[in-house]
Amino acid sequence: MIQEYQIRILPEQAANEQSIKLFISKDKGIDARTIKALRVLKRSIDARQRTIYVNLKIRLYINEIPHDEEFVRTTYNPVEGKPEVIVVGAGPGGLFAALRLIEQGLRPIVVERGKNVRDRKVDIARISREHKVDPESNYSFGEGGAGAYSDGKLYTRSKKRGNVDKILNVFCQHGASTSILVDAHPHIGTDKLPRVIENMRNTILECGGEVHFETRMDALIIEKEKVVGIETNTGKTFRGPVILATGHSARDVYRWLHNNGVQLEAKGIAVGVRLEHPSHLIDQIQYHNKNGRGKYLPAAEYSFVHQVDERGVYSFCMCPGGFVVPAASGPHQIVVNGMSPSNRGGKWSNSGMVVELRPEDLLNEELKTKNEELGIEANGEGPLAMMHLQEALEATCWQQGNMRQTAPAQRMVDFTRKKLSYDLPASSYSPGLISSPLHFWMPNFISERLSKGFQQFGKSSHGFLTNEAVMIGMETRTSAPVRIVRDNETLQHITVGGLFPCGEGAGYAGGIVSAGIDGERCADAVAHYLGL
Repeated sequence: MIQEYQIRILPEQAANEQSIKLFISKDKGIDARTIKALRVLKRSIDARQRTIYVNLKIRLYINEIPHDEEFVRTTYNPVEGKPEVIVVGAGPGGLFAALRLIEQGLRPIVVERGKNVRDRKVDIARISREHKVDPESNYSFGEGGAGAYSDGKLYTRSKKRGNVDKILNVFCQHGASTSILVDAHPHIGTDKLPRVIENMRNTILECGGEVHFETRMDALIIEKEKVVGIETNTGKTFRGPVILATGHSARDVYRWLHNNGVQLEAKGIAVGVRLEHPSHLIDQIQYHNKNGRGKYLPAAEYSFVHQVDERGVYSFCMCPGGFVVPAASGPHQIVVNGMSPSNRGGKWSNSGMVVELRPEDLLNEELKTKNEELGIEANGEGPLAMMHLQEALEATCWQQGNMRQTAPAQRMVDFTRKKLSYDLPASSYSPGLISSPLHFWMPNFISERLSKGFQQFGKSSHGFLTNEAVMIGMETRTSAPVRIVRDNETLQHITVGGLFPCGEGAGYAGGIVSAGIDGERCADAVAHYLGL
């Protein structure tokens, strides 16, 4: 017999299977000797009160043994000789598109400008060690995309767009822990995700697909208003309909599309900083305990949002027990991001703290004046206006960092008081920090809202607004600044047939899982386009 129960227990009771079994045996009046197996289906932490509870959904196998796997497998059959589809980009959108194409009986040809997920690590290390950014191999470009070395968080609100469980199950099939099927905020971890990505690539190759690294798409081949292939920097030409999943940092792709009449539109973004606290302080605040998380709780997470002068100020991509990384994708830029290893055991916790920006905000007189001071060419017009703002802010940040990857930074309270920080706390950001008056050189449209947001967050969570926390500039790559416009039903570009804009870079996703969902949707759309 199989029974499912919802239970609410203390963290020490949820620590292992035996203690859960003892609790549920006593609570439900079940003879523990008859429970042959126990499976946790869902897990979340309720830290709203001083007493912390763990909510569990449990499946009990009473007098029987489970014979099914903890995840659902997808069958991938050989596709040699099948119609070919070009997938540009090997991030989550591209990888899930390629796997879904195989399911549909199509042969994916994956073209990735960067290196494979392992070789990327060498170039990423050079950013911190030598302050050199390879424009083709960095935190944004390479197998796995921006998510491969930026945490592997799988939480999404995009449940209406597609099958979240399918994406998580495919990750498990390729080596991810089945805990991602259970946890309310699933997370693979920067240290574990590369192996999973390699296994996904191997599935593509074993089924007869192709994967080409260090192969950058330089142009679409358009014939009679229809995309029929791509040209690459290697001189190779690939023919077939194109799923364009190039990620939110492929600015050369946006420029090519714009210059060649492929319709784009400016899209809202969010801009701000990485805010880093000691992780023990976040644990104390979130778990309402001066001793922090203790033995049985994970590193604490937080989520803040507040409306300031009709724009959202909010935390983004929170990384408990993680570190801040240099995420520039080219020279003369500073961009910061955050990540966590799977155990989330680091000394610091960080998140993006960002302000909502809409395309019409570039017409704001104050922002226009500040943009002119910074040499920003964003004038609120044209589909690339928000991208220009990103570029200029990143270049200004690089100048403030002494034209290296040394990031400008300021203590949190000093920022709200418009005071220069004469020293800075220790930080996980390995290229190093330099004290800088972020409140002075950031556009007031952003800095004033950030300051008011911080003060509100400090009121709602006592101890959060502190000079133990450091703001690191700048977080600009929260999402794509451009949308590649597509038809809602066919998912093709609205004027160019055979082109399927996909994922976060196309403006239709916001994270690993939602990009994977969109990749699968685009693959299905291509199958329909080819009459399958």
